[in-house]
Amino acid sequence: MDFHPRPRGGEPKPWAFPAPDRSTLPNGLTLLRCHRPGQKVVAVEVNLLAPLDAEPEGLDGVSNIMGRALAEGTDKLDAEAFNAELERCGATLDTHADHPGVRVSLEVPASRLDKGLSLLADALRAPAFRDDEVSRLVRNRLDEIPHELANPARRAAKELARQLFPAASRHSRPRLGTEETVQRIDAAAVRAFYEAHVRPATATAVVVGDFTGVDLDQAVADTLGAWTGSTAEPRPVPAVTADDTGRVVIVDRPGAVQTQLLIGRIGPDRHDRVWAAQVLGTYCLGGTLTSRLDRVLREEKGYTYGVRAFGQVLRSAPDGSGAAMLAISGSVATDVTGPALADLWQVLRTLAADGLDDEERDVAVQNLVGVAPLRYETAAAVAATLADQVEQHLPDDYQAQLYLRLAETGTVEATAAVVNAFPEDRLVCVLVGDAGQIADPVRALGIGEVTVVPGT
Repeated sequence: MDFHPRPRGGEPKPWAFPAPDRSTLPNGLTLLRCHRPGQKVVAVEVNLLAPLDAEPEGLDGVSNIMGRALAEGTDKLDAEAFNAELERCGATLDTHADHPGVRVSLEVPASRLDKGLSLLADALRAPAFRDDEVSRLVRNRLDEIPHELANPARRAAKELARQLFPAASRHSRPRLGTEETVQRIDAAAVRAFYEAHVRPATATAVVVGDFTGVDLDQAVADTLGAWTGSTAEPRPVPAVTADDTGRVVIVDRPGAVQTQLLIGRIGPDRHDRVWAAQVLGTYCLGGTLTSRLDRVLREEKGYTYGVRAFGQVLRSAPDGSGAAMLAISGSVATDVTGPALADLWQVLRTLAADGLDDEERDVAVQNLVGVAPLRYETAAAVAATLADQVEQHLPDDYQAQLYLRLAETGTVEATAAVVNAFPEDRLVCVLVGDAGQIADPVRALGIGEVTVVPGT
């Protein structure tokens, strides 16, 4: 039997994260554009400087309701007609509220970009904020809260934030508000928040896609460029402070067959020179199925389906005074909670004593850097990362430089960064599970004072 010869791989093509072109429109809106040939679905990300710490006292969640209400009608179209127009041009419009501000995301075929940008601009320029639509969004949000509290991972995240941050800090409270604060929100509160914080002079639009045959300058000028608003002084970014004294908090869920683990503290954000090494070391610790935590807790002991370590930026400031959440997350069976935590802490101690090895470092670099071209195949992925950079006050070439730094980071540097990120005696450990079964085994570990709080 004759076989065709095995195909051979070609020479690798050089790749770098796309560099955007930056400009400012006459209305003050900052515009980043990135031409990506072949990406026929254009992605648009708009950053609105409406941070959670700007929400009025007692109205936590108003930024989220405002963001959702942007797609619920304008001065030209009611909610039903507005969404019908989005569907008619094959577009989707989503919003997301987080500590730095509100993000509005549009995806639309390049052939319908003019119409998509027109709808987006109308939503930003003149949202209707009708009483009935805002009331519906508030009811929807109130319906979501009990489901979130019933979710062990979400409940753990809520408790960790409450434990880490001062009560006066917005970081200590649920990002989308509580039942008490959300039910106070009405159309007047939403409009007041919009008028105080949403304007082109403090917003940034990122547009990524294939612009072949598209007059992007004219399309943007006729839509986002027609959005008007007053200027505003830059808002100060409050410092992020936290108490990461080593301790254990058990959120009691009697009868739970699993324990949800969330172990965290705060550390440097992406402005710090240690960030690349921290990313690499954290990936070696718990970034994938072959990382240390999974090798021990999943493969050797069979305690879990997976445990992950990660870093997530909380707030960034131009002066580098921001912070990131450094955390380890996973779930284990109730009856092995004590042994699983003992082994997890032993992994951290072994890492501090012996360090990473070169093979771990090489695999991590390959996984982080080698697959980057696949990660950024879509316009939406590129646009989201560029918008993150804007939100975090990073230079436009930050992501490209980060991959270069990751490739150059050595094993010793990555070890030092991850050991500093996860010191065994400076971690707040939140466990959502059956306190009656897990409290005593956890106390016996001596990893910190153990407190039990109600699970509701």
